[in-house]
Amino acid sequence: MAKQKEITTNAMRILKKQKIPFRQYTYECKEFVDGITIADQLHLPYEKVYKTLVTKGAGGEYYVFVIPIAEELDLKKAARSVEEKSVEMLPVKEINSVTGYVRGGCTAIGMKKSYVTRIEEAAKAQPNIIVSGGRLGSQIELAPQDLARAAGAEFADLIRT
Repeated sequence: MAKQKEITTNAMRILKKQKIPFRQYTYECKEFVDGITIADQLHLPYEKVYKTLVTKGAGGEYYVFVIPIAEELDLKKAARSVEEKSVEMLPVKEINSVTGYVRGGCTAIGMKKSYVTRIEEAAKAQPNIIVSGGRLGSQIELAPQDLARAAGAEFADLIRT
């Protein structure tokens, strides 16, 4: 019987190269589903699972924000955190061309280019968080500080209260 090949994404290769420990979760997924559905499918607590959002600033630059799946990005706080006048969500049809990832498989690690990245500061209170592994059907669990290191990110207050 042939051994099933383990799926390795660009994000995972980067983590391995930087010797950052992570745990991979896989699940059946053929098209985009939201983070809450994924957390339910994997029996994971919502506060531990984070989503990656990509925005475009008033000056034309792209910015990446990583926030808990059940929360909403506060665009004003996000803009302040990257010293922009304003930011707006990137249209879904542009995600792949800007990041190299597909909707639902987007992660802050290993995008086509290095973008300024912010992680919700509440993540620092968690020993580990779970983010997309870089493709549909894959999630990775790692320490928030390790995610920040791998993505060149900083922590900031980003969610609507």
